[in-house]
Amino acid sequence: MTTAKDVADWLCQEFQNTTWLYQETVVYKIKSQFGVQFVYFNAQGNYGVSKEVLKHFRKLTEGKAIWDRGQRAWRHLRNGEKYKGRQVD
Repeated sequence: MTTAKDVADWLCQEFQNTTWLYQETVVYKIKSQFGVQFVYFNAQGNYGVSKEVLKHFRKLTEGKAIWDRGQRAWRHLRNGEKYKGRQVD
């Protein structure tokens, strides 16, 4: 049985293979590969990654990944960039 941690591990591997990891792209992959229980509809009517998956993903990528709210994507820290928290606008 697949767990949220399994999905987060997969998400982490996807993140390592790209510069930007767009939620819109991965959410449909998660839904088709792992099941609808790992995604949800947000207030804007879009699919999002479940909070349980994100909790594990945060632990795996703490200090390495930044959520860019404007891009609706995760990105790697840039050279010389200090980690000031998980999100930038």
